[in-house]
Amino acid sequence: MNKVRAAITSVGGYVPETKLTNSDLEKMIDTTDEWITTRTGIKERRILKTPGAASSDMAVPAIQEILRKKNLDPLEIDCIICATVTPDMVFPATANIISDKIGAKNAFGFDLEAACSGFLYALTVGASFIESGRYKKVIVVGVDKMSSIIDYTDRTTCIIFGDGAGAVLLEAGEENFGLQDAILKSDGAGRNWLYMKAGGSLKPPSLETVTSKEHYVYQDGKHVFKYAVTGMADVSQELMEKNHLTGDDIDWLAPHQANLRIIEATRERIGIPQEKVMINIHKYGNTTAATIPLCLWEWENKLKKGDNIIMAAFGGGFTWGAAYLKWAYNN
Repeated sequence: MNKVRAAITSVGGYVPETKLTNSDLEKMIDTTDEWITTRTGIKERRILKTPGAASSDMAVPAIQEILRKKNLDPLEIDCIICATVTPDMVFPATANIISDKIGAKNAFGFDLEAACSGFLYALTVGASFIESGRYKKVIVVGVDKMSSIIDYTDRTTCIIFGDGAGAVLLEAGEENFGLQDAILKSDGAGRNWLYMKAGGSLKPPSLETVTSKEHYVYQDGKHVFKYAVTGMADVSQELMEKNHLTGDDIDWLAPHQANLRIIEATRERIGIPQEKVMINIHKYGNTTAATIPLCLWEWENKLKKGDNIIMAAFGGGFTWGAAYLKWAYNN
């Protein structure tokens, strides 16, 4: 008897209309378009400017796109897992807010926080619900309003991040299509190089933490880059070797869009040509948990049933991982 596999059967995405270009940043901080492009590959990023709008307001249209495509009643959704580091509020979970906004009254939901690796972590958790046979329809959404935690006077971080959401529907796959394997890793020692200093129970919000700008992303770029380059590339290679795959077997690499040089290092390590790599970092920057599902959303029309896809990510914490997926449908 074949193992039940969790297949992605639809994808949806959303990015805000407002663009923050490198030229815009030149007017705000001491930087240049050439400097940003050379070091990151980013030309512009999207920013959610709508007053009162939060992460859930980007996740909702991404999920609603899936509902339209599949002609699905939101009451049929069993579970919503939201990967994010920018929840609408500390509690309740953003997944619960999303469920209410889309009318998924029969779904339970929860948030999962693993920074830029959040989507892969959430995808693996969601897949386990499908594989067990307990649930039939699980939504996994990666969403972040990074502009809400970025200091736009800090040129080391404000050039990198953007806002966006990407979602997938997981259902039981046919003919062995779906999530084949995943390797997920973490190392808490990385918390010293990429984190938010205040706002948690260790250092609760106060007038001092606010005036000291400790509620923004802090990053030691050199350390993060070094670990990310090796982490994403190594875990992708490890996953392929475990599943007896070579670069010739891979149809697409869907990498986390953190930095073009990190993506290139991963591509070279697993031995695939550039035309097989999904890259949209130049348009959206690093949308954290949303980058990989946004890639699947943009490339959906190019994906063919049976395509072998490697997804890889590295995030704060440190967290990292890779997943091997057999695409389940032709669009």
